[in-house]
Amino acid sequence: MGLKIYINGQILPQEEARISVFDHGLLYGDGVFEGIRAYNGKIFTLDQHLDRLYNSATAIALKIPITKAEMADAIKKTMEANNQADSYIRLVVTRGVGKLGLDPNKCSMPQVIIIADTIELYPKALYEKGLDIVTVATIRNHFSALDPKIKSLNYLNNILAKIESIQAGAGEALMLNKDGYVAECAGDNIFIFKDDTLLTPPAGAGILIGITRNVVMELATKMGIQVKEELMTRYDLYIADECFLTGTAAEIIPVVKIDGRVIGTGKPGKITLDLLKRYRDLTRNGF
Repeated sequence: MGLKIYINGQILPQEEARISVFDHGLLYGDGVFEGIRAYNGKIFTLDQHLDRLYNSATAIALKIPITKAEMADAIKKTMEANNQADSYIRLVVTRGVGKLGLDPNKCSMPQVIIIADTIELYPKALYEKGLDIVTVATIRNHFSALDPKIKSLNYLNNILAKIESIQAGAGEALMLNKDGYVAECAGDNIFIFKDDTLLTPPAGAGILIGITRNVVMELATKMGIQVKEELMTRYDLYIADECFLTGTAAEIIPVVKIDGRVIGTGKPGKITLDLLKRYRDLTRNGF
């Protein structure tokens, strides 16, 4: 039996959930989205995700036709319709049906789509043995072109990077910014642990401000670990004691090799595993 999909106030069987081929979300990638997790029937960091969704929409001059409270209620109803206590929720807001051509003013009502499904971004074994990643030639979008803080439906920058990592036989793509500093991976934020300090690129490096990234920084601070947002080069990553990635779908996944260089001992590090345990305790046991 298929999923039940929310579209504009209706919850429809998956096979009946359709949008027009003239929707500008399809034609031009004109829209925004969020990926959210629910654990044991509770939606994790919902307010932060909704804030980012609505901020992204504001940044592209897209008026979401329902309020945050209505969106939250629609998410819960979609989860209930699918009887999923543990869900990966995808929110999509498109510009709506329009004419051929770029003018967004020729589009009708934006489309609000909610999918409540499951996801396994990486195999479970990689959380135990660690991930190999590789630096790719595709650089992260410059903020003057398309600010990475906007979580838009135009994800081709990330997809091109992912294609490169697949072709290289690596698990994920490391993207640099135009100045050669570490930005983020194709689908995740990146952290390193070095000299008793947890380091991650700052917003100015050209990154999506990850919700899981922020949670991990809070967890590390509570552990008494110094956390810094600093510009980093690949050299800083190569000499790190530990490295890991964060994201809603990935949660926290260790990295043990970058561009063929073994990171630390070549196994998931103590701090990484401790943070992963604390994150799972937080999400599975109540928040």
